[in-house]
Amino acid sequence: MPDLSKFQLDLNRSLLLVIDIQERLVPAMPDKVYSRMRKTVEMLMAAAEHLELPLLTTEQYPQGIGHTVSDLSELCQRGPVIEKVSFGCCGEPTFLDAVKQQGRSQVIVAGMEAHVCVYQTVIGLLEHGYQVHLVKDAICSRNKQDFLAGIACAEQAGAVVVTAEMVLFQLLKESTHPVFKAVSKLVKQRG
Repeated sequence: MPDLSKFQLDLNRSLLLVIDIQERLVPAMPDKVYSRMRKTVEMLMAAAEHLELPLLTTEQYPQGIGHTVSDLSELCQRGPVIEKVSFGCCGEPTFLDAVKQQGRSQVIVAGMEAHVCVYQTVIGLLEHGYQVHLVKDAICSRNKQDFLAGIACAEQAGAVVVTAEMVLFQLLKESTHPVFKAVSKLVKQRG
């Protein structure tokens, strides 16, 4: 029987990572793709607050690319915002320290771009022994081919490719969870 443990998210073992959704990077993304991705990330972040799921946010060279977009910046304040110059988050020593401090073994990944910072982060997390759940509808790239290649390579490397709703309902486990109604409402609001 195959080991399916990496496919099973556990609220007590997980954290949410939001990578580089920054002011000067957003205009390079296709409008419709970015808009849908931002709504999905916002839903994940709001649900994480209800679930008391730890949150980490990164910003790639904010002096040049700006900070996290204003639509998400308030939600980011729930956890550390880590500045980096390394494309992969694991290249920034304070990032790995922040992940380790959470004491979690599963990382739920959202952000941009799929084929650069997200992909390199996924590889780094896998190399450090973390189980990675890559939220396909919560990441984007400037073009579709790069997005698809980033997802495919991350999955081949061992990441579990999921959707935001898969993540949320797996974390909740059952409809009797105390925050089920609040999280379900966020899902409906996203549309």
